[in-house]
Amino acid sequence: MEAFAVRDLREHTGELVCNAEGGRLSVVSKHGKPLFVALPFDEAMLAAGVSVALADRLVQSGELSVAAAAKLSGMPYARYLQHLGAMGYSLLDEASDLDQELSTLTR
Repeated sequence: MEAFAVRDLREHTGELVCNAEGGRLSVVSKHGKPLFVALPFDEAMLAAGVSVALADRLVQSGELSVAAAAKLSGMPYARYLQHLGAMGYSLLDEASDLDQELSTLTR
């Protein structure tokens, strides 16, 4: 494990990427306190549902479309919509959103 300070990330981005490619995690700190862990994806993590949790978070924050999140999660679109519904997520802001989502489902 390697540690990086936030202020040094610009200079050490390549090292952070190399660590991830090598299967090693890195800790990034700010003012000497751990801020986040850069953790490489592997088959075990993906099997544990990390990709679904990441997709959910990105949809919830508006950074990823539902269709893209379904691909990231590894679920078919309709199943991912059911998953979001079961989690209590409401993705529809307007009636036109419902028409668009239904159109996508019937393709």
